Amino acid sequence: MSSSAPPLRIGILGCANIARQFSRDVAPSPAVQVVAVASRNAETAAAFAAAQGIGRHHGSYEALLADEGVDAIYLPLPNSLHAEWAVKAAQAGKHVLCEKPLALNRREAQAMFDAASAARMMLLEAYPYYFQPQTRDMLALLAEGAIGEVRSAQASFGFVLANAQGNIRMNPELGGGALLDAGSYALSAIRLVMGCAPQRVTADASWAESGVDISTMATLHYADGRRAQLSCAMDTANHRNLLVTGSKGTLDSEYLNHTSDVAGTHPFGYLPSQLRVRRGTANSVPFEVIRSATGSGFRFAAEAFAKVVRERDFDAIGRAAQASLDNAATLEAIAQSARSGGAVDVTA
Repeated sequence: MSSSAPPLRIGILGCANIARQFSRDVAPSPAVQVVAVASRNAETAAAFAAAQGIGRHHGSYEALLADEGVDAIYLPLPNSLHAEWAVKAAQAGKHVLCEKPLALNRREAQAMFDAASAARMMLLEAYPYYFQPQTRDMLALLAEGAIGEVRSAQASFGFVLANAQGNIRMNPELGGGALLDAGSYALSAIRLVMGCAPQRVTADASWAESGVDISTMATLHYADGRRAQLSCAMDTANHRNLLVTGSKGTLDSEYLNHTSDVAGTHPFGYLPSQLRVRRGTANSVPFEVIRSATGSGFRFAAEAFAKVVRERDFDAIGRAAQASLDNAATLEAIAQSARSGGAVDVTA
């Protein structure tokens, strides 16, 4: 970031807990500045702004979109509201950094990108781990052929949902469920290393009384014969892992959102994230531990977003958009397969 370049002025649309974490973590950045926050309740917005040291607050989402001192929106609203407010933000002349999953289905995702394109605004899906230096290092290993040709991938993410009663993750109307919440992470990691969307999927799920999936597993079938596997859950001990197998080696990662150098000392509980590569096909070949720079994925994502906005890098946004559209289509197909019990083609 050039010292002469002004920071990207961000407004936060909503006051959820994740919005507090985002504003806290990006506060030290010279590349971005959170300048405003909005809630449907003016008192909530005022309290959030005071607690986070944000200069302006608005008692409606519409007021934030009309704020001329805001360049871009960070959108952490419930999943079911992403499409509506991303479209409105783009139409109001705001760039949008949107929390995952981008949308409930491919149709919504396409409408969001269409609105951003029509307004010449930028829309980016915010998986914090995407922007970690560790992810950059992992992709560099794959690009240099450290494990040969990628043949398969397995990705998992699970956690125990505390205080499930009243949690939005248990509400199907708000886009709840393990697949959209945790499975979207696992799928995005698979798409990242496989390089394209699958041709079809088969899936199985366990269901809560509210109608959301508590856990889902899926097999992804690719046009070239490769396969990948995904698992996600809201009733297991916390775990997060990506295993990539190639023709000449193996790579595995925890692909954490936020990382630190040492366990147990970070003020927000961030931990080191494992990345290992085995450059060989025999089990006698030792794994090499890859050390990467660490930090908040929220800050890395916000700074990457500020960079593409500043440089008007629509090519980078286009590549990210294709991955997001692929993921939205694949998540939709997995959900359909889990309901029907049969294979479902992915309409990417």
